[in-house]
Amino acid sequence: MPSFDVVSEVDTHELSNAIDQAVREVSTRFDLKGSNAKIELKDSVIKIEAENEFQLKQISPIIYSKLGKRDIDIRCLEKGKAEPRGQRAYQDITVKQGIDKEDAKKIVKMVKEMKVKVQAAIQGEQVRITGKKRDDLQQVMGLLKASDKLEMALQFNNFRD
Repeated sequence: MPSFDVVSEVDTHELSNAIDQAVREVSTRFDLKGSNAKIELKDSVIKIEAENEFQLKQISPIIYSKLGKRDIDIRCLEKGKAEPRGQRAYQDITVKQGIDKEDAKKIVKMVKEMKVKVQAAIQGEQVRITGKKRDDLQQVMGLLKASDKLEMALQFNNFRD
């Protein structure tokens, strides 16, 4: 019986490469030169440090563009609040991995509303879709890709025929 898994994962190697590129660009940009702005990646949290909040706002688009060029969907990022502490400003951007229970329930509900002969089952941080016909599964993939109800990046893997 054909099946596939709906997951929300980020390639950590591509993520670290994108952050390295952003660090290089920040160090060479004229408007950020000499500001000692820092970008670090620790345990799926991107930590930004700059002299003020204005520079934080300049650094964020650099990170987003580098992630976009490496095919990392920016919907998987959760931007924290900018915190000025002393003479520096800090901000954390969390990289979300996995599908939480509420979003998994939304996915299952969307699949059931399609009236296609497939079953959706929540399995931890992923949703398994099974059906008799490969065409039905591809139709479900198309719906989930085109959906604007979900504010997350979805990938489809483990397709079995």
